[in-house]
Parts: sequence; C-alpha cells; structure tokens
Amino acid sequence: MARQLFNSTEKSNFILNMTEEKYSQLVSYGLSLACFTTAVFAVIPEFADRLSYSIVSGGLAISGVICMILALIGIIKKYIDFKNISLWGFAFMLIWGVIALINSYSVSVSFYGFSGRGEGLLALIFYACFFITAMSIKREKSAEIFINSVISAGLLHSIVGLVQVFTGNLSHYKYASVSLKINASSGLAQSPVFLAMVLTLSLTASMVTAVMTNNKKRRIFCTVSACMCSFIMMFTYSLVGVTGITIALITTGAGLFIKKVPPVRFTVLLSGILPAIIAVMIVNAGLIGNISTYRLYDGYTLWWADSYMRLSASGNCLSDNLDLSDTVEVYSYLNNETIGIIKKYPLTGTGEEQLVYPQLYTNGGLDPEQSDIADIIALNNNTFDKVYNEYLYTAGTRGIPSLIALITILCTVFTGGLQKIRKKPSENTICLFMMFLSGIIIFFIGCSNITFSPVFWSVSGLLVSSCGKKSNHRLTKKA
Repeated sequence: MARQLFNSTEKSNFILNMTEEKYSQLVSYGLSLACFTTAVFAVIPEFADRLSYSIVSGGLAISGVICMILALIGIIKKYIDFKNISLWGFAFMLIWGVIALINSYSVSVSFYGFSGRGEGLLALIFYACFFITAMSIKREKSAEIFINSVISAGLLHSIVGLVQVFTGNLSHYKYASVSLKINASSGLAQSPVFLAMVLTLSLTASMVTAVMTNNKKRRIFCTVSACMCSFIMMFTYSLVGVTGITIALITTGAGLFIKKVPPVRFTVLLSGILPAIIAVMIVNAGLIGNISTYRLYDGYTLWWADSYMRLSASGNCLSDNLDLSDTVEVYSYLNNETIGIIKKYPLTGTGEEQLVYPQLYTNGGLDPEQSDIADIIALNNNTFDKVYNEYLYTAGTRGIPSLIALITILCTVFTGGLQKIRKKPSENTICLFMMFLSGIIIFFIGCSNITFSPVFWSVSGLLVSSCGKKSNHRLTKKA
C-alpha cells in the first residue's frame, strides 16, 4: 500500500511514493531542459532588436526553478549525499555571495545581475540547484539522456551559427569594427566567446561518445554534431574556440586509451580537425565578409561588439591605450586590472556583476540618481565588465573566500570523477569527466555565463553522484 500523509490521497503524496527510477527520469528531463531554455529565449531578442536581452534570464529562471523543485524532492527522498565536500563548498559560496551582495555597489544588480547578463546571486542559486539535482541521479540512463541533450544543444547553436556566418543575420557580430566585416558566430549564446565555451562541452561530448558508443546511429549523430561544432567554433574567431577544439581532441584521445576501443575509432578525431581547417580555408579564400586572412578577434568581439555596443556594460576601448587586435594584450590587460581590483576588495569583491563599478570616473554631466547606469558606464572609456578568467572574476566580484570555495568544489568533483573512472570506467562517466576537464580549463580564458554554466554545473553534479558507481543500493519500490 502506498504511503500517505494523514488523510491525504495517493496523488497528493506523489513525492513520498515516487520511485527512484521515476525520480531519475524527471531529473534527466529537468537537466536536459537547462541545456536549451536560455538558447530558446535568446531567439526572441535576436529576431526583435528592440527587445532587451534581459529576457534570456527568463529561460534560466524556468529551468532553475524546475531543478530547484527537483533538488528539494531529492533532499526529501534522501538521494543527496550531504557528506560530499563539494555540496558544502557550494553552500559556503552562496552564503558568501549574500555577504558580497550586502557590501556591493548595487544590491539589485548583485541579486538579479546586470541587464543582459543576468548572472547575479539568483543565477548562482540556480546553478547550485542544477548541481544538487544532478548529484541525486543514480541511473546510467539518466546521465546518457543528459549527455545527448548537451550534444543536441551544441547542434542547435551550430545551425544558428551557420546562418550568422554565411548571411550575417541574427547576429550582433557581423562587424568587428566600423569597417571590418567578419560575420562572427554567437549562436544563441549571446557572445562568440560564450558560444565557444558551450560548444567546447558539446564537441567534447560528441567526440568522446562517438569513439566509445557501439550504437551506429548514435555514432553517426555524434560525428555530425562534432563536425558542426568544430566548424562553427572557428568562426567565433576566439582564443576559446581554438583552445576548445584542442582540448576536445586531447580529452577524446585520452578517452580512447582509457576505454581501449578499436583503433579504427581514432578516425573520429578528424571530425574535430577537418571542419576547423575548412573554416580557415573559407576565410582565407575571401568568402566571408571583407577579410581574407584568418585571425582572432577576441578584443573586438568581447569588448567592443558585446560589452560596449550590445549591452552598454562597459566603456569603449580607445585604441591608443590598448590594441584590440592583439589578443594576448587584451587578456593580459583585463587580468592585470582585475588583480588590482581584487587587491582593493579582497574579502567581498565589488559585488556580483559589478566589476565595472570601481572603474567609473565620470558621469558625463548625467544625474546618477535619474540616469540609467548603462548610459553612465558607456561614457567611461577603457572600462570593462568581464574578465575572461572565471577564477579572477569570482575573486573580483565575490571575494577571495568565494574563489577558495570554487576551487574546493572543482577539486572535490575532479577527485570524485577520477575515483569513479578507476572503479568503473563506463562510457557516460568518461564522457562527463572529459567534459568537466574541458570546462575547468576553459575557465582560465572564459567566464561563467547563463548559457554555459547550467551545463557545466550539471556535469559537475553528475560526476559526484552515485551514477556509475558499483553499489548494492536497491531500488525503491512502491509498497
């Protein structure tokens, strides 16, 4: 007989009577949704230029609330391992995020995030929910469904990227400057750098799965997806794109040796190499925009086209102070300036999404009380809102204690994933571990965003879950 609370009905007590199998199935769908919601909502402002990109945060909220409910159910059903250090690391990061919010320049921005970015404390809470929900999964099939969703999301971004590259439509990155037409791809990730980050995970998942799966149809699907991701990543013209492809190839190669698959599967590596070479050849042939030599345009896209032109989240970068065409110089400048901000605010940082605030030096005659902050920020040349190093960005906006918590979480997940591979190197576990490795490396030249982070934290949670472990755990059945 099914359990009930007091005189309530079985239907009203669905949580108590939910089997582990049913719960894992719901979780897999919830996490899969997180791969698509921000992308789907990004379609709206891409088609209607007058609409704010703030609406994209609505996609994160939908998947975040769903996973919040699933996380609570997981806690009630005791599917969460509270002894896991990474869980307490996340709890500390959230608590310290509240402290950073209280000491920030703007409580509103700290909680909701800057308009168009949406990565305030609320987003961090949702990331925690993705992580906790993923931790509760105990079924290999659920992990497989999620991995398929990551691959499919990469394919969706890549299809939109094709339109952007060959037509210049649906994009804010048609030009790298007033006269430089490059047709950069941003997919539905809002930025070429953010697209390259999420496609790194999709490419890794596609290639690792393609070399290990024995399902011919799935291998073909993953190979096609890998080709698309690799091709479009080169059109982000970013350091993350080139690095992401390299990481995916290395991690896939590592997966080949761990799983000891037939040598013929090594040909899958070509799905990451050949499309990238073709992309470079197309640019060098003068078939894209008005350029005829392939090169990186990080400075132009992440600072001028994205932060300044699209969102007014930073000031314009004056060329006499910094050469935007020099990728190394741009990243070095952002890193060095952020280190200076960290030294000034070591404990609580500037507050979530407020890295630009301590850099402001003029209001241009505008009344700070009556004017939109974006208008004031745009007047302050050479200011920036993002440093493309998540570790520095975390310390700069939420303080060094938050950085320590983040590193603790990542180290714990890494150790847990490594132990699972040693005990039982299943296809899904290897794939998740390689995706996780790709993510923590990319964090050195990229930063958290509402397209990439839901996927990354779901991957992290799955790695420290009981999924794939050898266990005597028995299924929970209805009485």
